[in-house]
Amino acid sequence: MDADSIRAAYRRYAGFYDKVFGVLLASGRHAAVEWLNRRGNLRILEVGVGTGLSLSDYRKDNRVVGIDLSTDMLKVAQERVEREKLDNVEGLLEMDAGKLAFADGSFDVVVAMYVMTVVPDPQGTMAELERVCKPGGDIVIVNHFAAPRPGVRRAVEGWLSPLSKKLGWRPDFTLDAMMAGSRLAVESIRTLPPFGLFSLLHCRRG
Repeated sequence: MDADSIRAAYRRYAGFYDKVFGVLLASGRHAAVEWLNRRGNLRILEVGVGTGLSLSDYRKDNRVVGIDLSTDMLKVAQERVEREKLDNVEGLLEMDAGKLAFADGSFDVVVAMYVMTVVPDPQGTMAELERVCKPGGDIVIVNHFAAPRPGVRRAVEGWLSPLSKKLGWRPDFTLDAMMAGSRLAVESIRTLPPFGLFSLLHCRRG
């Protein structure tokens, strides 16, 4: 995966993303925001905000900054913020998740939904999420991770792998690959619908 491939893929998706992926990926998005909404008065960074599908679900006493690499997706998100008058959204910025332009410890919580299989450098991105999260803060990841054991699902993931650039994500991406070298403490992980294809991972910065 590289930045140009990602931009090209999501330029194609932007016009129909909400109707297709918004439905398919809704359970993970709702699970993550429900978890985050247990507390208020947080400053939250949403990495890979896309078309902003989650923005209206955040508690209004939580401030949200969204970033994405795709200007086409961000345009849809900005229209959503203006249409729904989401005053708690501080900003929507075009930014590379692997090179975040924020100071260390800028956010109470960092959330990345359906992002880590997309970014060119997952380990570098995880390091950046940790850096901009406050000490003791939370990092929440929703993602597809490859099947841990051989079987039909792993075979399909392997078959799809050469199509990663066209798809805009890596079907054979593993949890171990993402966490390699990370100092984050894994607090919990649980599978999500549909069919347990996605997981909600909660990590904490030391």
